[in-house]
Amino acid sequence: MRRMKEEIQEIVDRETRAWDTQDVELLLSIFHPDMVWPWPPTNDDHDPMNWAMVLGKFEHQRWRQTYQQFFQEHKLVHNRRETKKIEISSEGNGALAVVDIDTLWVDTKGRENHWLGRVCKVYAQVGSEWKMTMHTGALRY
Repeated sequence: MRRMKEEIQEIVDRETRAWDTQDVELLLSIFHPDMVWPWPPTNDDHDPMNWAMVLGKFEHQRWRQTYQQFFQEHKLVHNRRETKKIEISSEGNGALAVVDIDTLWVDTKGRENHWLGRVCKVYAQVGSEWKMTMHTGALRY
């Protein structure tokens, strides 16, 4: 289990590096082909009745274009992340990571886009590697 937790932490760290460096391909490397990412409209919208599916199911080219555009239009001010918990399923083929994030972007017009709160990252083992299958938006608890 320790090795698997280290593998999950590596993916969390790889995602953090991708945001820090605005490396789209590094970011896309963590996603499972069936990845979905529901997003709450604010950090306080805990009720999933209000959440949206902004990008739909992962599609490499569409998500690449979306993130490239985001990185062109936003400057990263800070990206602080702390893993609070990693749990592996008893079968060893599913995992989740709970991560507190404080990521602040400013767009070309000076507007802030602040990702602040706790997220849950869900992973499945695919062959010999882990891939993210689902991720909640940031919520303050």
